[in-house]
Amino acid sequence: MAEPPTPVRTLHKGQQTRAAILDAALALASHMGLEGLSIGALAEITGMSKSGVFAHFGSRDELQIAVVREYHHKFEEEVFYPALREPRGLPRLRALFDNWVRRVAVEIDSGCIYISGAVEFDDRPGPVRDALVTMVQAWQDALERAIRIAIEEGHLEPDTDPRQMLFEVHGLILALHHDARFLRRPGAVERATQVFRRVLENHAVPGALEATSPPARRRGASARAARS
Repeated sequence: MAEPPTPVRTLHKGQQTRAAILDAALALASHMGLEGLSIGALAEITGMSKSGVFAHFGSRDELQIAVVREYHHKFEEEVFYPALREPRGLPRLRALFDNWVRRVAVEIDSGCIYISGAVEFDDRPGPVRDALVTMVQAWQDALERAIRIAIEEGHLEPDTDPRQMLFEVHGLILALHHDARFLRRPGAVERATQVFRRVLENHAVPGALEATSPPARRRGASARAARS
């Protein structure tokens, strides 16, 4: 993932217009997929002419790529950067997952462009697919790096396979999307959280989960132990 963002600069009118078009495009793509984007649809939504929208992006591919990048930027701001404030190791890994699940919960009524885009472009080579792959890979690399750091910090067993653990966690999020968004099953977020806890238990060194848990979680664990 990228470094933390620099302070926001004042946008001139052309940049403001482009940002407004991009916001509308992101909302449209979240509900209809990247293939649902068109210069004409955006012109209608934004009240602009087709030539006005086209002037900011030039082509449909460029528009779709800009939406992918904007989605990735928002994902970083909501999921990745806040987690960096947590201590290295399991606290940061937990934060990455918790932030990710929180975003999924919000996207239940819209959609995840990473997932819908993968379905739309999995067998369609080209610049849009390349942009999607680059962004998803950047996120997976960041998550794998967090797992490796947790191993270095002595929180996860030294023989933990980071790629395998990444596969398990990413697969868990895909299952959460399927149950929550497609099947509309209640309690999907809670089940995902429980499974993530089991994944951590499978890989954590003895005592690491409790030692690195936030105080509220430690109190809850102690209370459950006292009742058992």
